[in-house]
Amino acid sequence: MPVLTDLAAQRKALIDEMTMASSIVAFTGAGISTEAGIPDFRSPGSAWTVNKPIPYDAFVASPEVRAEAWRRKFAMDDVSAGAKPATAHIEIAELVRRGRCTRVVTQNIDDLHARAGVPHEHLVELHGNGTYAACISCGTRHELADVRPLFEASGQAPQCRECGAPVKSATVSFGQAMPKHAMQRAAKAATSCDLFLVLGSSLVVFPAASFVDLAKQAGARLVIINREPTGFDDLADWVLRGEIGPVIAGLGAY
Repeated sequence: MPVLTDLAAQRKALIDEMTMASSIVAFTGAGISTEAGIPDFRSPGSAWTVNKPIPYDAFVASPEVRAEAWRRKFAMDDVSAGAKPATAHIEIAELVRRGRCTRVVTQNIDDLHARAGVPHEHLVELHGNGTYAACISCGTRHELADVRPLFEASGQAPQCRECGAPVKSATVSFGQAMPKHAMQRAAKAATSCDLFLVLGSSLVVFPAASFVDLAKQAGARLVIINREPTGFDDLADWVLRGEIGPVIAGLGAY
């Protein structure tokens, strides 16, 4: 498990791996979005420490808790309101456009991959998407532009216009079941690629991180780009330790 910290060596190793690969899957975490202005959940002093996510069971059980969850949701939306796709998002989107990257599997809920140009059919959002809301019963989509003014005027958590059940951000909360279809799509991607490229994930959140094992077992090469060590570094063919943007800049052409 070679660990590279020199930027030139990192870029050479990554270019060599990408050049050899016929099917790349990018697995992305919070680290690519911190470079875009999105706070990292685990960073000391993060805004998430003030606006901690509320577990799903607590959200379902209490109207007051649901209202607090929405207050925190909009507070965090305000923190990241100016975020735009960073270098990694743009380079990954270019790899997808050129047919080099077959799937982008992300733990992020910020919609930045889609905004960078990754089509829906190539994107797997394991933890959902925070840019809209959905009914927890019938699944009807609700736009935040409609939900927020009503919530701020009344202080009451929104209810579905179709069935009256609670509406929540279309993300996977702690304790909520993972989306079955997304998990199946991610598993298929992991077992059908020859290069599994991890960018900016600490790989501590399961079952999402299990796709690293799945890809290796299926014979894929594994490259991890992250600022900190991960629990999967020993499995990697290369570990590139540092900032993601400088490592991947311009590599959408390979």
